[in-house]
Amino acid sequence: MNITPFQALACPLDGAALRRAGSSWLCTAGHCFDIASQGYCNLLPVQKKRSLEPGDSKEMVAARRRFLEAGHYQPIAAAVSRAVLADFPFGTSASCLDAGSGEGYYLRQLAAAAGERGTGLALLGLDISKSAVLSAAKLEKRANWVVGSNANLPVLPGTLDRVLCMFGFPVYSEFARVLKADGCLLQVDAGPDHLRELREIIYPSLKPERTAEAPTPAGFVRQASEAVRFSLTLNSAEEIADLLAMTPHLYRASAEGRAKAAALRTLSLTADVRLTQFRRLTDIILSRYTEG
Repeated sequence: MNITPFQALACPLDGAALRRAGSSWLCTAGHCFDIASQGYCNLLPVQKKRSLEPGDSKEMVAARRRFLEAGHYQPIAAAVSRAVLADFPFGTSASCLDAGSGEGYYLRQLAAAAGERGTGLALLGLDISKSAVLSAAKLEKRANWVVGSNANLPVLPGTLDRVLCMFGFPVYSEFARVLKADGCLLQVDAGPDHLRELREIIYPSLKPERTAEAPTPAGFVRQASEAVRFSLTLNSAEEIADLLAMTPHLYRASAEGRAKAAALRTLSLTADVRLTQFRRLTDIILSRYTEG
């Protein structure tokens, strides 16, 4: 499989198509977005920011990179890559957005898994954290990387075959807008037992877990759901600290809970996630599913 340049970027100010001109992306209205020396582009206008530096900090990004590159979540990456690549006929072209790509681990794994197939794959990683996108761009030059928001994806309508949302913040209306008719959203969420052993240490008690599947978002039909469950062991305080730093539990836990985690030197954990595929259908086909 050949990794090809992503060409369907849209101006975040007016939605017009962007075209590459040297080291910049330009739209017909003259809006210009420079490509940094590391290879990424900032497509998050200052008026769209809720803070000076939104998203994960440099420290959180570094912790996630160390943890993921150690291979602890490789079974999740493998399941995602299989799902993305499963339906593409040999010799065709496809495009994929990772909406909330972080430091790029899952797109890098996808690019590696695609090596033996005959489909041309255009990859776009997007994250609201500049630190995350900078880290991703340094590690993977074949994908395009942009700073942007899921609430206003800088992507032309109806141009994507796949959208990934990995433990992220889905904005289904935007995902539906940028996907082709019959395109697929692959969403990965934590299951009820995900990191339970860590949560039992840092919280006084655990909230009851939701057992019912999340509702199918408007504009989509649920296609498939796969549970990915496995065990892993962290063998150092540093690995445990990295895991805590890359999750929301770092901020949700009390000082006492964080201290308990910091005292650990080894920790056996359950990884429990659910990969759900939603198919974006045309209005005509969607009405048939609804009526049926």
